[in-house]
Amino acid sequence: MNKKKVLVAGATGYLGNKIAFELLKLGAEVTAMVRASSDRSKLLEMGVKNFVVGDMMDATSLSEALSPAYGFDAIVASAAGYTKRTKGDSPVTDTIGYQNLVDATKAAGIPRFILISILESDKAKSVPHFYNKYLIEKYLKEKKQPFIALRPGAFLDQTPDYIIKKITKGILPTFLTGTYGIIYTAQLAKYAAMAAVVLADSELNTSVDIGWDKPVNDKTLAAAFASVLKKPIEVKPVIPPFALKYILPVIAKFNDGIDDMYQMIKWIDTGVYISKNPQLQKELFKELPTVEESVRQYCLDRGLIQENIFS
Repeated sequence: MNKKKVLVAGATGYLGNKIAFELLKLGAEVTAMVRASSDRSKLLEMGVKNFVVGDMMDATSLSEALSPAYGFDAIVASAAGYTKRTKGDSPVTDTIGYQNLVDATKAAGIPRFILISILESDKAKSVPHFYNKYLIEKYLKEKKQPFIALRPGAFLDQTPDYIIKKITKGILPTFLTGTYGIIYTAQLAKYAAMAAVVLADSELNTSVDIGWDKPVNDKTLAAAFASVLKKPIEVKPVIPPFALKYILPVIAKFNDGIDDMYQMIKWIDTGVYISKNPQLQKELFKELPTVEESVRQYCLDRGLIQENIFS
């Protein structure tokens, strides 16, 4: 059977690296789309051999990077300009950049576009970087570009991983006070790879909520970590309640990035950031992870616990 040829946009990022790894595990021929100045070392170490240079804000470069001559079977888009973690990142990447990428995909005749969207993004008009993902879902439909949009909730892990240092000291740092959907990045990467090369064409043109078997709050997560690590875990807000209520709103008036974060926290804490159809994930990916098994996998991956070969 011929290997599926998959292009990963945002491959040098935290999530993109993991998606490339999962695609390789599935036997796909992976091509990473990178900027000319991007560090390719991690991708090379994991076995990625093919690279194309492209910038989502440069339509001409995308035409070359996505040329029909490559014969790509799918593209996975995990770039996130909002985070501004690498030089050249900008919130505009999440709007104009993604539109450019969709246009180039359509022009190249690539039959499958996997979008990393956001849970309930269609209801998040007050949170620009959430709602922009929904607008790209709409754009894919308008352009009649076949797609699968994966809509994850909050990430258990981030880059840099702000949990790891605190959790070893018995503290769970939290940004949110409400109940919300959540996913471990390694799990999302696995589903993105499957969406690119395993799911049937009949599953195209749909949005899929991605998360665990139930939403969580700070107490749920603390209890799971305590159970896995077998020690007490104390919840500690990253932003103290007083600052969240009185100081952050003032700063947000003068800083768009802070305002986006503040609006995100407010919106999530209303309780809307929860999967409405978790069973679709189970149907498509044969998996709906529990809270504790996901926390256990995180702790194993971070070396906080050791695998029990007798369990």
